[in-house]
Amino acid sequence: MNFRKSKTIFNYNLLKGWFCVFLISCITAHYSQAQSTKKDTLLQNIAAFKKSKVFNPKDTLYIHNLVNLGAEYRFHNLDSLIIISKQGLELSRKASYLNGEISSLHNIGIYYSNKGKIDQAISYFEKAYELSKNSNSPVLMIRTLNDLAKEYGYKGDYSKALKFYLATIEIAEKNNDKNSISIVNDNIAHLYLEQKDYEQAMVFLQKSKAIHEEVGNPVFMAETLSNIASTYADMNELEYAMYNINISISTFEKEKILEWLAYCYEVKGKIYLKKNKNTWALYWYKQSELLHKEIEDDRGKIDLLNGMAEAYMNQNKDSIAEVYALNAYNLSKKLGLRSGIKTSAYKLSKLHKKKKDFEKSLWYHEIYQVTYESLTQTGNEKALNMLKTKMEYDQQKQQLIIDNEKALAKQKVFIYVAIIVLIIFAIIMFIIHRNEQQQKKLNLELRNKKTDLEEKQAYLNELNQTKNKLFSIIGHDLRGPIGAFQGLLKLFKEGEMTKDEFLNFVPKLKVDIDTISFTLNNLLSWGQTQMNGSITKHSTTQLDSIVEENVALLSEIAESKSIAIINRIEPNCQIWSDPNQIDIIIRNLLSNALKFTPNNGQIVIGAIQKAKTCEIYVKDNGMGMSDDIISKLFEKDSNHTTYGTNDEKGTGLGLSLCKEMVEKNNGKIWVHSAMGKGSTFYFTIPRVQQPQKQYKVSA
Repeated sequence: MNFRKSKTIFNYNLLKGWFCVFLISCITAHYSQAQSTKKDTLLQNIAAFKKSKVFNPKDTLYIHNLVNLGAEYRFHNLDSLIIISKQGLELSRKASYLNGEISSLHNIGIYYSNKGKIDQAISYFEKAYELSKNSNSPVLMIRTLNDLAKEYGYKGDYSKALKFYLATIEIAEKNNDKNSISIVNDNIAHLYLEQKDYEQAMVFLQKSKAIHEEVGNPVFMAETLSNIASTYADMNELEYAMYNINISISTFEKEKILEWLAYCYEVKGKIYLKKNKNTWALYWYKQSELLHKEIEDDRGKIDLLNGMAEAYMNQNKDSIAEVYALNAYNLSKKLGLRSGIKTSAYKLSKLHKKKKDFEKSLWYHEIYQVTYESLTQTGNEKALNMLKTKMEYDQQKQQLIIDNEKALAKQKVFIYVAIIVLIIFAIIMFIIHRNEQQQKKLNLELRNKKTDLEEKQAYLNELNQTKNKLFSIIGHDLRGPIGAFQGLLKLFKEGEMTKDEFLNFVPKLKVDIDTISFTLNNLLSWGQTQMNGSITKHSTTQLDSIVEENVALLSEIAESKSIAIINRIEPNCQIWSDPNQIDIIIRNLLSNALKFTPNNGQIVIGAIQKAKTCEIYVKDNGMGMSDDIISKLFEKDSNHTTYGTNDEKGTGLGLSLCKEMVEKNNGKIWVHSAMGKGSTFYFTIPRVQQPQKQYKVSA
């Protein structure tokens, strides 16, 4: 029976051609990374606890992390699961941590279940369930009871399995745990599928599907749809089966849930096998086989191995078929799974008969016959026991309802009196409560209005400060050069200055105009950032190109002071930033360096490329700065005009603007300086990271 048998309740608070092989590799890598991330996080938490000076192994949070770490190894490393779970159990008992003890016992039960040691698994699940009755966690009780029922199903005791499943549903209904109800319905459906009662199985599966449609959890829905698809395949309703399994595959590929994806690929292989499309069947079986290499789920592999054996038999590739059938037989014997033994023994009997090895063929046929008769005989008994168990359970439930109704009838008089008293009391409380609510509402409205006024006042103050600073800069640093320019023009126009005299002022006028232009650019950029009008647009930026343009732009100023600008930026230095804002930063830092570097000085601009960032520096051998000036250098409200070595003027705005733009590009800026020795300004910008290619392949 190809059906996902072990739907486990968790605390959730997841193709065509050879291209599909690549897709599975990507899914496997991503899933493994996600699992590793979870394990790494838990390992880091545990390591942090152990390094703590006040570490105590009885700390329940430490034990909780340890138990969860063990659970992460369920489908990946069973040895780690048992070692960590036993350690968690020992610590939980020493710390009297009940929930930790329950979870540890539950994890140990999972270990023995996956190893095929059903009786030992049942023993641990029973211990966990008995303890969970005294816990304050219904989730633990539901989970352990569901897994206990599941183990009895593996053992073949379907009446006990059904009894525990029904009890699980009752607890889940009391706690309105709809997801757990749907999972148990899927598991009950499996009991009926073992007896080939497809109609009754489909009733429970459709109940589960209806719950998922109401709750809206796509992963749980995909789990149920994959089981519905397997059931439709067994009923030879192959189109319905294919429709449902494709939906499930889409969800599990998106969520990277390998154990369920392996099962879905196997079901899709079974559908093609029933369509007599053996090549396609083997294709999907092999995708499932690839995923099984990443997980430890021996019980889930048995149907896969038998399916591949049958597909190879249909292609007359008997030697390959025999390998898969023998693997299925040995694995079924190891886990004590009689249905797997029956199917694989039948295939091995046919294969040896075809090889004319009649002795082995007869031996396997006898194993098949004995197993088949055992399953058929116990199947009839199980059907009667299941029906009897369900009837007894319903009768007990109905009797409890009747007894409760009788007890309630005797208390009606007292209840009516109590209700009248409560109604009167409720009316009084309602009036009091309504008055309190109205008062609270009025107080809240007043507080909100006060907060709004304070926020608006702060915003207006900030706008006023921005306006004052703009006017101050315009009046102080722009009005003077513009006024001088106007005066010269007036003198020239009125004939008080000859043409030659006017031309002598042209170099000075050019310097003034360049200063005004540079100041205006900074002023506009700063004004935009202050008025929330500047948007940072990140893209791949060639740092060397921007530096070269600015060095060329400022070369005339450098030549006028005989300053050498040395560019050590490597070619093709790419950063992830807004190129316009980087341009403004570089220009301001170079301009500052030129301003404070004396004649015949030197400026060096370079970049140190690190793993994730690029550290850019502008170094000069100029005047340098005191610690007092450095401490105020990047202040937002700084408006201190400074003069360079040749009395060049600045607004005091450039470095504040640089800081804002560096931070908008996810970097930081700082300076090292000493009086008389020069200054070096540093800032970091993220480097371009090479994106990973992604492929989308449809089945």
